[in-house]
Amino acid sequence: MTLCFTGIRSFPKLWKSNPYLGLSLGHSFLSLFLKDRYGIREQQKWFSLKTVSAQNTKAVNLLVAKSRYGRKGDEGSNKEVSSDSHLFAAGAARKRSQMNPLGEDHALPPVRNTIQLPTKPLNSEEWDKLKEDFKGKANFASWIISQMAHSHSSVDVAKSLLAWVAAKNNGIVGYDLLVRYLYLCVFHKQTSEVIDVYEIMKARYRRLEPGAYTLLIQGLVHSDRWKEALLLLEDVKKVLIPSVRNYNDCIEGALLHQDVSLAWNLYQELLGRDLTPMLKTLKAFFDFGKNVKDDQYSNKLLDILLYLRNNHLYPEESFAHSIKTWFESVPGEQWKGQFTTIKESGQCSGCGKTMESIHLSPEEYEFLKGKIMRDVIDGGDQYKKTTPQELKRFQSFVKCCPPFDIVIDGLNVAKTFPKARESQVLLDVVSQLAKQNLQLLVLGRKHMLTQHSRWRKDEMKKVQKQASCFFADNISEDDPFLLYATLHSGNHCKFITKDLMRDHKACLRDAKTQRLFFKWQQGHQLAIINRLTSSKITFQHIPSYNTVVQTTGDSWHIPYDEDTVERYSYEVPTKWLCLHRKT
Repeated sequence: MTLCFTGIRSFPKLWKSNPYLGLSLGHSFLSLFLKDRYGIREQQKWFSLKTVSAQNTKAVNLLVAKSRYGRKGDEGSNKEVSSDSHLFAAGAARKRSQMNPLGEDHALPPVRNTIQLPTKPLNSEEWDKLKEDFKGKANFASWIISQMAHSHSSVDVAKSLLAWVAAKNNGIVGYDLLVRYLYLCVFHKQTSEVIDVYEIMKARYRRLEPGAYTLLIQGLVHSDRWKEALLLLEDVKKVLIPSVRNYNDCIEGALLHQDVSLAWNLYQELLGRDLTPMLKTLKAFFDFGKNVKDDQYSNKLLDILLYLRNNHLYPEESFAHSIKTWFESVPGEQWKGQFTTIKESGQCSGCGKTMESIHLSPEEYEFLKGKIMRDVIDGGDQYKKTTPQELKRFQSFVKCCPPFDIVIDGLNVAKTFPKARESQVLLDVVSQLAKQNLQLLVLGRKHMLTQHSRWRKDEMKKVQKQASCFFADNISEDDPFLLYATLHSGNHCKFITKDLMRDHKACLRDAKTQRLFFKWQQGHQLAIINRLTSSKITFQHIPSYNTVVQTTGDSWHIPYDEDTVERYSYEVPTKWLCLHRKT
């Protein structure tokens, strides 16, 4: 995306009196293009950047002087996964993708320009030479400043580039170059440089675009002029809803400068806008709380933990350490924390307490069942591939059968092991489950009944003898059938498929229902992890406990993300912080 800025006047003598570059006064109008790199949303917007009538020459000269003197696959594979984790355990998807190299993305590496980024400020001749060596089609200055921002180059090097650009363009420095320079100043925490750029922008423009506001707020909160970041936040509010990052930076600035009341007010305002706070924002409150001996402040921190619970959010490892440190610092409470895991039985390995069950209460189940029937079965997009008549035929079929114990996505399960014959895999699964006297339903497509090298009629007849079967049209969508049959059979019924059903979860229209669906899914979805030569099938265990922040009053158990484990959004952590009061 490109944002267009029109009617911006040149910066007169912006980089004058450079020891290498001689500049002359120049004025012009130009259109500038700023690529979406600094937090600008993926939609085209036009911002009229109006110049202030009186030029702040002092502010411009601040930066001029400084330029003269130089100063950071997801549905998985069909192969076995470690049996000590469940389908939704953090890192499980990554393990599955590593075991399935055919599923990896073999994209070609990006074409790189052979130019080496300078490590020290260059003079005019040196920049001229570097431009001659540039083989790319992009604008050289834009390309090089983008690479500098990506590589977190030195502020001094970037400053020499801007001085060279100004000399070549009659004192004009493009808006995109200036913002990327600001990015480097913020990254390297060069507060005085940030203030100088801020003065220039404040003198030139009544309004900026969101990316520039974000950088200025982030840079100013660490200075003694931090309250001016709040004025910028108010400017943003006049145009759009501030970003979570904007609020985070202002909250951190307030805490940094000991204005606790302001920090909490901004936090409540953020929640009031239905925004999800950054975890680093919540961590900042706990870090600050180590030196606060106040019951009201402590209660607000406990409310943050309940917010994590209610929204299924998980702190990062450093945040978990901050929580532990705060609890242990509360005077007179005698809290003790340890990092641990939860056993398959749901017992904490540290203190022995049992975690909350993964299974829904009867009220939760009925609520979820009604929502899925309305939003997914009746109101979803399944009719793009499934006719209402076929779905009605299936519903009548299910009502005529006793409640099922396990519903099997036949085609999905049959393709679990690509080298094996599909009808044989399905038969092995059904036969093993049938020996346990379970009421089974196999959902499939009509083509599975046609003799083929991958589908043998005799094996499919054996499947039909051991399980109820429903074969839909070949173009039909399986998932609505699977969800309907499982939910209709009752809370005890499990289902088998590799499909993680994220599309159907997205059909649910509110966060509460989506969280209940995921909780139900974790407690009911079986996954196949191995098939031995003896045709024995191994299933991954279903967790018995709910992976959310939980408390009993004298204990807290908080699941957290390990730094070294990549967790997908549909997975849950496997490591826990156990906190309990000493007795």
